[in-house]
Amino acid sequence: MSQKAIEKKQLLVDELTKKMQASNSVVIIDYLGLTVEEVTALRVELLNAGCELKVIKNNIIRRAAEAAGYGEMVEHLTGPNAVAFSNEDSVSAAKTVYEFAKNHKKLELKVGVVDGDFMNNEKIQTIATIPSREALLTMFAGGILQPIKEVAIALSLHAENLEAENA
Repeated sequence: MSQKAIEKKQLLVDELTKKMQASNSVVIIDYLGLTVEEVTALRVELLNAGCELKVIKNNIIRRAAEAAGYGEMVEHLTGPNAVAFSNEDSVSAAKTVYEFAKNHKKLELKVGVVDGDFMNNEKIQTIATIPSREALLTMFAGGILQPIKEVAIALSLHAENLEAENA
């Protein structure tokens, strides 16, 4: 292999290493059996969720994962793989791939790294089922407002009862 080719590969490894370290989550997926149209549809869904999908050679992924400190991923790099990166939300890449895989049985979530922690297949699928940040904030706000609403209703009913008794 020429020195120029080696330098080019090293540059790709360095770029991927930086991207892995900068991302909130990195998810390895097996896309074998998907058509070009299906992969394009997945890319669009990931882009809409603030994520990115790249098809990268396993050797490059392996070297970058080791350099980024994600050596646990290496043993799962068999067959054709793609890497989904999430920069905005820790669960959006896994969630989008998980939802897409429900209608495309050939797509498989393999492993990932979420907020610096390695996740095996089981854990990454659990992460994928967590509601989005906005949904969690909505649930939290609803949980806080519900008791206040109940107190307000109770006070209103009590005031109405006092008025009825005094009339």
